Amino acid sequence: MLNKKKLEMTFKKYKKNWIEEIESKDSEEEYEEIKNEIDDIIKMNAVEKDHVLLIDLSSISSYYLTKWKNEVLINGGNSIDELKKVQMVVFYQCVGQELYRIRYPNMDLEYDFLEVVTALIHFTMFGWEREENILFNLIVDNLGKNILDVDYPQKHIWFLLELYLRYRNRTIAGESQNVHLAVKDKLKKEGRSFELIPEDLDVYKEALDLWLSPNLEEVKSVIDKMILYHSVLVSDIDNEPEFGDYTYGFYPYEILFLMHIRRKLGLPVPDKFEDLLMNTPEAKVVINEPEPYPEWDPLLRAIDEFYRKNYPNYIPNKHGKLFE
Repeated sequence: MLNKKKLEMTFKKYKKNWIEEIESKDSEEEYEEIKNEIDDIIKMNAVEKDHVLLIDLSSISSYYLTKWKNEVLINGGNSIDELKKVQMVVFYQCVGQELYRIRYPNMDLEYDFLEVVTALIHFTMFGWEREENILFNLIVDNLGKNILDVDYPQKHIWFLLELYLRYRNRTIAGESQNVHLAVKDKLKKEGRSFELIPEDLDVYKEALDLWLSPNLEEVKSVIDKMILYHSVLVSDIDNEPEFGDYTYGFYPYEILFLMHIRRKLGLPVPDKFEDLLMNTPEAKVVINEPEPYPEWDPLLRAIDEFYRKNYPNYIPNKHGKLFE
């Protein structure tokens, strides 16, 4: 059962977290600190320590995430330009990490499965098909390997991945249905970690069953159940693994993605919500398709150009200009 007062208090706490983060200016200071480090490696063409560039991408991501929170959550705007840059960085973390899969097989990842799937579905909503396809192929090729650990318990991420597959008529582990179980079985046979992958998807199973329904009332009913599920869990944000995340805890992008693809297919969606979750500033951002590519961050551009120059097998080299 949802405790509305608790949800409201948790949202205030979530917002306060970002107010304090922005006031502390930690991410901005860190961004400024890595400039010289990146510049030195690139000027010296220091290939022997260029993995530092990959690590520094996290600071670039944090910088733009903080800027997006300031724009939307604190100032009440609805721009997604800085959010686009966060998703771009995840892409470059993935294609950059691929270069080190053999050289540094045990290197800590600066991203996780949740962030990769989040980038994939945002590319889809943005209409960035080239980048979406590259990222999807990277997921398929590296599922459960050392650069893409998929042993994750969050049910909404498995829902998003399966909904994406059905929408794009694609498969992972040979399946577009019950994908979490197919991946779990695949990893088990390969002797890889699989224990955290859920056995069931709760309300998201019903949403997957009805994602193509032309009946607005039954779709609204299942969306309401998703809102309730998300709201109850995020109310306990510090202790709940599903939405215990100050990055996207009150950004209901699993619901926004379902509504987005239904609109694309000409299917009805609810046009009004009374719930707090669907009326937060993040829930109300405007996403058009196609979305224009954002202006490149200069540090990200420099890192990309460095990898393009030094590594012929760098994935973007196979695709020409990206995000332009």
